[in-house]
Amino acid sequence: MGTEPNLNGTRLLIFDLDGTLIDSEADLVQSVNAVRTWMGLDPLPAKLVATYVGRGVPVLMRRALGEDASEEDIARGVDYFLHFYQEHMLDHTVPYPGVREALERLNGRSLAVLTNKPVHFSRAILEGLRLAPYFSFVYGGNSFEHKKPHPVGVLRLMEETGASAAETLMVGDSDTDVLTGRNAGVKICGVTYGIGSHTLQNTPPDFLVDDLRELAGKLAARSSTA
Repeated sequence: MGTEPNLNGTRLLIFDLDGTLIDSEADLVQSVNAVRTWMGLDPLPAKLVATYVGRGVPVLMRRALGEDASEEDIARGVDYFLHFYQEHMLDHTVPYPGVREALERLNGRSLAVLTNKPVHFSRAILEGLRLAPYFSFVYGGNSFEHKKPHPVGVLRLMEETGASAAETLMVGDSDTDVLTGRNAGVKICGVTYGIGSHTLQNTPPDFLVDDLRELAGKLAARSSTA
């Protein structure tokens, strides 16, 4: 990371979901290990499962079931995972500390969620956690032909809001989010606390925050001096 980018004029913020807005690790691990148990496999350690998250459910299942799994096994695993997760996705999932306060402070800008999680799950979680009203747009891994790190979602959001690349900020916890932002030519804020934050060391964003309230403060300070 070099000099922090100029945040003046930022009016579109695009947030990743898992690992950025919500701590969903326990429910994802529970659902992955439910699949493995159903398929006669031993459960995996939580921290290992967490390293598989971020590229969508098919990739998650492919990694979680291992090299010996056939395409049919993976397809069955995806189906079981989706059914199980739908019933258990709010068992333990909560917003990270400071998320609600940060979103309150960012009110007035265009806020969007762009995740590789299926969109109906994403919307249901945001509704269940009472975060949905903050977001004008919610797009998931099945909203477009391509998932992140393809830039299609960011480009669509820029088109829909009329925001330029200079006015857009991608916020996420993983290398997938950084690459998405790079591919779309926008600024990128990484968070240090998320599931995929270990990947930011080798794929650094433009700047890091330890808490989304810190980002809200930076943007408020830029607005007051602009």
